[in-house]
Amino acid sequence: MAGVKVQLKVIKADGSVEEYLHTKVIGAISNALVQVSEPDIEIAEQLAEVVTYFLYHKQSRHSVTSSEIFSIIKAVFTATKFEEAAIALSEYHFERRLKRRRVEVVSVDLRELQDVELLCNSEQLNSKCRWDKSRIVGDLVAKHGLSRQTARAIASMVEEKIFNIGLTLVPASLIKQLVLGDAAAVLRAERQLQTI
Repeated sequence: MAGVKVQLKVIKADGSVEEYLHTKVIGAISNALVQVSEPDIEIAEQLAEVVTYFLYHKQSRHSVTSSEIFSIIKAVFTATKFEEAAIALSEYHFERRLKRRRVEVVSVDLRELQDVELLCNSEQLNSKCRWDKSRIVGDLVAKHGLSRQTARAIASMVEEKIFNIGLTLVPASLIKQLVLGDAAAVLRAERQLQTI
């Protein structure tokens, strides 16, 4: 088994571990290139190949942190004259971290207009916590038996919607509805792929 490579594991910022996915690196690189008006999937694939090759052939470890992958992608951008894409990637990463720190989840179940009064008096709420999409992942895996990869996809979709809405105080009931909607969409797509 000399030629067989062990699947690289990625240690996420929240401490969870998942398999390294080359396609996620392609996506990150492609998104950064789009931000600097260089939308070229072939270039994204070539740069991702460099990142993946480095991770599998230049390291003697079986795991890598997501921040190390981020740094390697930036280094590849810089070494290949895509400095603007490296800057765009850094800005995107910083913006996400900032949004995650600003958004708080409140245990409020909004059903009627009068329930909005609870949100208006947020300083009186004792049950506030910082936004953390890994809680959604953990819940979907533990309580509903979804794979970690599927749960992370759903949580990322919910996070994107929350950030696009622009709220800093998010009712737990809204998160629940978004999770249900996105879970239905993802599971429907998975079933359709299985029938092809």
